[in-house]
Amino acid sequence: MIDWKGGEPGHNGRVALVTGAARGIGLGIAAWLICEGWQVVLSDLDRPRGAKVAKALGDNAWFITMDVADEAQVSAGVSEVLGQFGRLDALVCNAAIANPHNHTLESLSLAQWNRVLAVNLNGPMLLAKHCAPYLRAHGGAIVNLTSTRARQSEPDTEAYAASKGGLLALTHALAMSLGPEIRVNAVSPGWIDARDPAQRRAEPLSDADHAQHPAGRVGTVEDVAALVAWLLSRQAGFVTGQEFVVDGGMSRKMIYT
Repeated sequence: MIDWKGGEPGHNGRVALVTGAARGIGLGIAAWLICEGWQVVLSDLDRPRGAKVAKALGDNAWFITMDVADEAQVSAGVSEVLGQFGRLDALVCNAAIANPHNHTLESLSLAQWNRVLAVNLNGPMLLAKHCAPYLRAHGGAIVNLTSTRARQSEPDTEAYAASKGGLLALTHALAMSLGPEIRVNAVSPGWIDARDPAQRRAEPLSDADHAQHPAGRVGTVEDVAALVAWLLSRQAGFVTGQEFVVDGGMSRKMIYT
């Protein structure tokens, strides 16, 4: 079992689908939800790794291979979840890709641009479309993982920034279209140390890394996972159409001069 923070595993009868869950933030969210009693279906394109981490997470984790930009695969994946559990209570759209190898604008092809937008923006739309009837039946919730890059971009991230900006707009629109039965929120991480806990302990970040952040530390996977878990809980029943920024206060600090 990976050493994630959280409570004791159990069953609360609720089922969550988490995309892009074979590593990093997606895996951290899946692990946290399992510790809070959820049954979690992890999806990713990396089948060998996804199956391995699902097995490590225990009896409350399942894995399916799914390209979120392919509507046929999304439809089949959602049907598979329904066939296994008969219900779906939460959707976490984490699957994303950045500009391919941080290509400059001049070297970014239209096909590469389209693929980034297809995964980062079309994917959450398709997932919401196919999951909505089942989420609505159980007063479910959607959390879209966006990025502070939608507001404070860096060089050579045009496709990524555009897709995440569009995902924020989609989140607000879905909250209006699907509410009040389905709550829809966005979580925008900034600089998050998405390495496995063991690697973080073995290779800690420097004091200089932490000093850049007003809060005095770099964010972790658990910071994001805990927030997502709360947004999916009934304690957040009055929260929808919102963006929650997890960046240690960097949005309040001038970082590009």
